Order: sequence, then C-alpha cells, then structure tokens
Amino acid sequence: MKKIKVNLNRKISASYEVLLGRDILARAGIIIQRNNWARRWFLVSDDTVAALYGEKVREVLKGMGLEVKILSIPPGEAHKTMETVLALVEGLLEAGADRSSGLIALGGGVTGDITGFAASIFMRGIPCLQMPTTLVGQVDSSIGGKTGVDLKEGKNLAGTFHQPKAVIIDMEFLRSLPDREFRNGLAEVVKYGIIDDPGLFEYLENESERILTRDMECLSEVVSRSCSIKKGIVEIDEKELGLRKILNFGHTLGHAVEAESGYGISHGEAVAVGMLAAAKISEKRGYLPEKERERIETLIRRMGLPVRIPAAVRPEGVLSRLRYDKKKKDGEVSFVLLKRIGVPFSNGGVDENTIGEVLEELKQK
Repeated sequence: MKKIKVNLNRKISASYEVLLGRDILARAGIIIQRNNWARRWFLVSDDTVAALYGEKVREVLKGMGLEVKILSIPPGEAHKTMETVLALVEGLLEAGADRSSGLIALGGGVTGDITGFAASIFMRGIPCLQMPTTLVGQVDSSIGGKTGVDLKEGKNLAGTFHQPKAVIIDMEFLRSLPDREFRNGLAEVVKYGIIDDPGLFEYLENESERILTRDMECLSEVVSRSCSIKKGIVEIDEKELGLRKILNFGHTLGHAVEAESGYGISHGEAVAVGMLAAAKISEKRGYLPEKERERIETLIRRMGLPVRIPAAVRPEGVLSRLRYDKKKKDGEVSFVLLKRIGVPFSNGGVDENTIGEVLEELKQK
C-alpha cells in the first residue's frame, strides 16, 4: 500500500494521507480504527455502488470493530442537488447521527461531492473519508476538499471546502467500472499530463492500449502520478486562489457543455471536448504550436473520448452558461490556456466571438 501525504500549510490537523493499493480495505480499516476520528460511521453510497460494494465494505470495517450504517442516495449527476444533500442530512438525523459521527463516501465524484458537502454542514462539520470507486474519483475529485452541488444555472455553484480525514483508493474497484465511466476518468488523467507532466502525457501515448484494457500495473502508475500532481497543487493553493486554477483546464467550457446537454454528455466527455477547445484557443492566439494541439487531439481520440460536440448542444446555450461560471470576474471568464504541453497559464479572459468560433469548429456536422 502506497501512502501519499497531503500537507496543508499551517494546518497540521487538516493534513491527510491518500492510501493507494489493491485489496487494501482491511488495512485501511485498521488505520480508521486507530485514528478514532469518529465514534460511529455512516457509509454513503448511491444505489448502484451500494448494491455492489456496500455490504462488503461495511463487513470489512465492522471486522475492525467499527460501527457502520449504510445510507443510500440516488445515482447520477441529475441528483447532485441541494435536495439530495438535505435528504441525506435528514437521514442522518433519523439514524441518530451526532457530532461524534463521521461519513464515508463510497462511490464516484457525485457521491464524494454530496457526502463531503453534507459532512461540512451537518452539526457545523463532522469528519469525512473519501473511498472513491471510479477513476475520476481516484485521480481527481476525492483529493483537495472541494464539495458541492449543481444548480439549474450550472455545475458546482453551491459548495464548500471540507478536507477529508483520509482518501482510500482501492484499485480493485476499477474492475467493475463501466467503460464509459472508466473513460471519464481518463480525461482527468490526460489533463494532468497536459498541465503538469509531459512525461505522463508521453506515458499515456505509449501505453494507451494497456491502459484501456485496465492493466493494473499501468493503472497503478497513472493513478499514483495523478494523485501526486493533484496533491502538490492543493498543498500550494488549497482554496483555488492562484495555482490551483490550472486544474480547471478543459473544465470551464466542459462544464458549460455538460450542463447545456442536460448532463446527457458525461463529465469526462465534456472535459475532453473542453480541453481540445482550450488547446484550439491557445493555438489561435499564437501560444500553442499546431503540433502540440494535434498531439492533444490524437491522445484524446486514442483514449476513446470525443473531440466533437453533439449537434444538439447549442453554442449559444453554452455561451449563456459561461456567464454563470464561478470563475467569472468583472464580466470575463478566465480560461486556462497552454504555451506547450506541461506549461499552462491562466488567461485574463477570452472574448465570446473566439469561443463561439471554436464551438462551431468542434460541433458535429
């Protein structure tokens, strides 16, 4: 089992470990038991994941002497709402949870965000552990303390920062992941290569076939490297005031596309298109060489991710949603652009004409 420490400056109590390995639930249970973060635990999972793993995880933790009750939430981005959070909080109250209780998020990014948000507001804050079962959860959303829900205007517009006590990544969960969900996570892995690690980008290019067949040696490598990149950025900029903004590469436009599709386009698919859009904008502005943009587009295709926006998604609708982006300042939406692979920068704002032009270029004919 590998341990990656997230050290939050001047906040020793908020620092935590990412535990990574295969079949590590029992060892992770020992760590939970020893740290005594909570007297009673509530395992929060969506209906699908709860049916697959809920009882298995509960029994492992119970064997460590932990008291654990399962609480289920509806699956999918459509249920990442304030109503779901409030229903979870009411379920906790009905089950007798109090300030000595803790939550464990067992599932993907949606479950992690909802559970973390509920933990941050229940009794003004209780401990939370992240146990991601999806690739996107393991490499991205479980680390960093971002929580939140969607509003009708867009994604993640209500939320908090609430750091977990630990992140437990068991690679074996990935074996049962549907192909589409697996590719969603690959979009985030590609993002890390683009914004921080040209070596990782090249590794993805060279090992794409083994990664797509879920070779555990390759997956352990990309998950570990992705977590290390994310933790390094979070340590420098916990609240996204500066450097952490580069993690939004592809997400600014991607979130707008995802929301405009009514979440028919998955998060990873939207981010993939958003990354290519950002690369195209970078190229149009003379920052990014054409060959670098072509490498990005080729790798996105190779990972089985889309490079075009469905015709049903209206460019004007996407532009409208960008106006609600929480990264907007003084009427302009900041984009993360590229000078080359591994060298991102935060742009002061991209005009709507350029964005509209790129949206038209990326639209399926």
